[in-house]
Amino acid sequence: MNTNNKSVLITGCSSGIGLCVARGLKQRGYRVFATARRQEDVERLNNEGLESLRLDLDDSDSINVAVDEVLERTGGSLYALFNNGAYGQAGAVEDLRRDVLRRQFETNLFGWHELTCRILPIMRQQGYGRIIQNSSILGLIALPFRGAYNASKYALEGLSDTLRLELRDTDIYVSLIEPGPIESRFRANSFVAYQQNIDRDSSPFRDHYLAMEQRLQKAGPAVPFTLPPEAVLKRAIHALESPRPRPRYYVTFPTYLFGTLKRFLSTRLMDKLLSRV
Repeated sequence: MNTNNKSVLITGCSSGIGLCVARGLKQRGYRVFATARRQEDVERLNNEGLESLRLDLDDSDSINVAVDEVLERTGGSLYALFNNGAYGQAGAVEDLRRDVLRRQFETNLFGWHELTCRILPIMRQQGYGRIIQNSSILGLIALPFRGAYNASKYALEGLSDTLRLELRDTDIYVSLIEPGPIESRFRANSFVAYQQNIDRDSSPFRDHYLAMEQRLQKAGPAVPFTLPPEAVLKRAIHALESPRPRPRYYVTFPTYLFGTLKRFLSTRLMDKLLSRV
């Protein structure tokens, strides 16, 4: 596939999956617009040789300015959008204030939706396009103390499935990537959000939180089967270049395992299993 002049807009490129995919696609010949929320990250990415713009998914003005700039640079076209920028809010459901849950959805769902809706008319006008949503194993199964993130990814799955059905008569394809544990700053960023928003000492889950803090601060992979972000890049390339991209791409052994078990086990058995993870 000739990738020259095929432009891709990627969110959340300051580190981890977004940065890896941006670098990998640029090396492959795509014109990559690597966006980040903080201006210092934008400057670092530009110094690296990537075309970087500031895009804050919590800010509609920021989304509109970034999209307008990308379209001006490309002459009004865009081959693909890779929605990736997100964070995880740890904490028991009963410890999540309304504003904390809202912020999780603003970044992980509402910003993605608004950005996608800005891009869709461009893709309709040009007659083609690819939309890749970087979801999670936690969009397929739930884990305790991950309720806010679980909910945002479950919602993303439903919205993306619906969008795919609504676009089935077009050449605009929607794909979900479902990573399990990937080497990134996700765990560190989740720990910061937890510290800011969860009142540990007033919670009935205080002992669990203390144990969780030790795990989150432990060096090395958070869990077994952690893969480098290049595993996601591989699926993103297939979603961009295949004539028939898949609706879903599983990444890491845990995603394959739990995605399969969910099809065959009862809810009670799944709950028993997941409560031990």
